[in-house]
Amino acid sequence: MTTLVSRNPADPSDVVAEFAAPGAFAVADAVERARTAQPGWAAAGAAARSAALSAIASAVEAAAGELADLAVREVGKPLAEARAEVARTVAIWRYYAQAPYEPTGAVHEPAAGAGLLLTRRRPHGVAGLITPWNFPLAIPTWKAAPALATGNTVVLKPAPEATASALRLAEIVRGALPDDVFTLVPGGSVEGSALVSAADVVSFTGSSTAGRQVVRAATDRGVPVQAEMGGLNAAVVLPDADIERAAAHIAAAIAGYAGQKCTATSRVIAVGTALDPLREALAEALRAVPVGDPADAATVCGPLISPEARERVTAAQEGATVLAEGARTDGPGWYAPPVLLEKVPPGHQLLCEEVFGPIAALLPAEDLDQAVRITNAVPYGLVTSVHTADLDAALHGLDRLDTGMIRLNAPSTGVDFHLPFGGAKSSAHGPREQGRAALDFYTAGRTYTLTPHGG
Repeated sequence: MTTLVSRNPADPSDVVAEFAAPGAFAVADAVERARTAQPGWAAAGAAARSAALSAIASAVEAAAGELADLAVREVGKPLAEARAEVARTVAIWRYYAQAPYEPTGAVHEPAAGAGLLLTRRRPHGVAGLITPWNFPLAIPTWKAAPALATGNTVVLKPAPEATASALRLAEIVRGALPDDVFTLVPGGSVEGSALVSAADVVSFTGSSTAGRQVVRAATDRGVPVQAEMGGLNAAVVLPDADIERAAAHIAAAIAGYAGQKCTATSRVIAVGTALDPLREALAEALRAVPVGDPADAATVCGPLISPEARERVTAAQEGATVLAEGARTDGPGWYAPPVLLEKVPPGHQLLCEEVFGPIAALLPAEDLDQAVRITNAVPYGLVTSVHTADLDAALHGLDRLDTGMIRLNAPSTGVDFHLPFGGAKSSAHGPREQGRAALDFYTAGRTYTLTPHGG
């Protein structure tokens, strides 16, 4: 039996959780128990499901301080961000607590004759959820809440690095639900593969490599699957932008949580005469980002999740010129200073791969058309931020961007949970997450034809 360890990224000697991965058979058993519990959960009715999700929201809110501190300790999330994630988690549970009362179908007249045509959406059964470590509370929630609201049961397999956070969240969730409606199975790739092989609907967030494997396995079985797999996001700055404001937004999107967000900015495209002033303002803003202990409420950029992650950030600087470097931290954790590069050659790692760290490249573009081409010239297409005062120029460029989300005069990071979340190209597969889109994903449509007797 494999033993997995979760360590504090700010102090690797601090073991947060140590646990045995239970193996594939344990996962299969959890899915079967969830499948047995599912009809009763679906039949409990809208009021029961709504009350349960509301109770979860209240319980999470009551444990907010504990959960935030645990996220700081286990995944190195800066305290201010950890508190915001807990608040977002509460809001998501409350948002989906209203979903059981939403219409599940429609009534239509037949083309000819008497009778009725009905459409209705029904739960798939057992939702298998595989989640990453960087949002240890919000991502499991924005997958589980809509799945539960629509009458599915849930089996969650969190990333090993975030097991303690997920276990505490699961304890809270299970306290408001019948037995086996929500189950957490810790583990690694073996357990994840077993879950994909058994669940009735699969939702994954993580690396592109793992995501493609999940998609293939679920598709081969013919079960619905969605996969969110990262980004290589650009910030496009036009000459008429508020340069100081844009620089502040972009610096936060590069260095916030040490760049460990799929929505982080890793390419900054300065259009025309915006290059020189942005170059200076962004370098200054990045140097000013507070770096250090994630337990300090003032910290913006804490440690990376592992020594391998820190090595990737260091390796990604090779072949380019360092324009600006943020503060260094002497602590025992896996810290790396925020870095802005320039003179990045074509084919450089940072221009084709997601590094997942506090590092970005500054790239020039002659005009908006070239900026759009540069933005689109990567395998990913999750989110792009555009900074300009010209709405016409923004709309002209926005329609040609190959990204699932576009943010105008705002950081690339930060999305609204009540709207669809997802990307294009290698960033995503399948339907969108969050908002009402999630309710559709976790249900299957049926069409009923009702003909009167003798008709």
